Amino acid sequence: MSHKRVPKRKIVFAGAGAAAVAAAAIILPNANASQDDKSEAAQPKKVDAASAADIAAELASQLGEAFGGAYYDKDKQQVIVNVVGDNNNVNVQVKSAGAVARKVDNSTKALQTAAKTLKTKATIPGTSWSVDPKTNELRVTADSTVTGAKWDTLESTVKSLGDGMATLKKSTGEFKPFVAGGDAIFGGGARCSLGFNVTTDSGAPAFLTAGHCGVAAEQWSDSQNGAAIGTVQDATFPGDGDFALVTYDDANTEAPSTVNTGDQSVDIVGAGEATVGQQVQRMGSTTGLNDGAVTGLDATVNYPEGTVSGLIQTDVCAEPGDSGGPLFSADGQAIGLTSGGSGDCTAGGETFFQPVTTALEAVGAKIGDGGAAGGGGAADDGGAAGGDAADGSGAAGDGAGADGAGGAADNG
Repeated sequence: MSHKRVPKRKIVFAGAGAAAVAAAAIILPNANASQDDKSEAAQPKKVDAASAADIAAELASQLGEAFGGAYYDKDKQQVIVNVVGDNNNVNVQVKSAGAVARKVDNSTKALQTAAKTLKTKATIPGTSWSVDPKTNELRVTADSTVTGAKWDTLESTVKSLGDGMATLKKSTGEFKPFVAGGDAIFGGGARCSLGFNVTTDSGAPAFLTAGHCGVAAEQWSDSQNGAAIGTVQDATFPGDGDFALVTYDDANTEAPSTVNTGDQSVDIVGAGEATVGQQVQRMGSTTGLNDGAVTGLDATVNYPEGTVSGLIQTDVCAEPGDSGGPLFSADGQAIGLTSGGSGDCTAGGETFFQPVTTALEAVGAKIGDGGAAGGGGAADDGGAAGGDAADGSGAAGDGAGADGAGGAADNG
């Protein structure tokens, strides 16, 4: 099956930042305002990770060249915004939005330019790079296959970017999509995991999974030699993402918006943007439920099959068969779909995820109950999302009884 690339559409963010700035414009000219009022207005706000993403996106559009990225301090529940230069007005904007300003050397634009240099000169299978706002640098990683002349090229390219622009490290594993053959849910000999159940623009029940699962086979079954329950409609891999949309062949399939973690079901209430520092959980048909944190954004990974860009980087472990499974937050936000990485759940490693918001925009679907379908994918028994269905739908298989959305089932 030849894959189709779906153009990404720009996501528009909305947050409290603009309103906060407008309020500040009213307060500041008031000469009678007390010092206590001013001090209180400048105090950082405590926010959750979802709100942090909104604030960061709003400030990114407002600050322009002065914006150097942002991340979430989960301990203080604050948004930390990197600021380039000494413009006091910029600091006022950041504080007015309830965030903390942090002076850095590299703007987001400068980091993006450096990433383009890496893409041009060092697109080598087994390498990856992502933006790490905590260090205000690009995090460049080479897996165990990058040796000899390839390593020399990568190392010299990183050095050419200049001091303080990028860090380079070696990974003991090998970057690869987490798809595998096995005895669970199959499509063309591949086993993956269902990501999230969704509703298409036409109202049909469907689910998202990894694009490299979607290009491996056109139809998916909930048992190794069973009848197909879902058909791939769109798939992108490699290129600008790693996602696929699979519609259930039975239009009456119930596909609830939940992720079954084995011990309980997590209701998926919507799709959210990832923020560096955010705590997340992942389900997969091979390794079940695992957690960790987002460590990088806008990641580029050079798999042996090709380059994929625009991914989320985390320290959450994953293994073959977990591909396509859901990355989500404790409060029920769908964050990502498992793409690939290096390492395993014994030694650890780097893992990359397709942002759900980008996938939804591209395929024309939404999280939630649009009639018959919902978002999560895991249902104990709901035809499509539950026990089996999830798996099958789980595009490549969460293991056979995958619990819905997570692709990973207790018995997968």
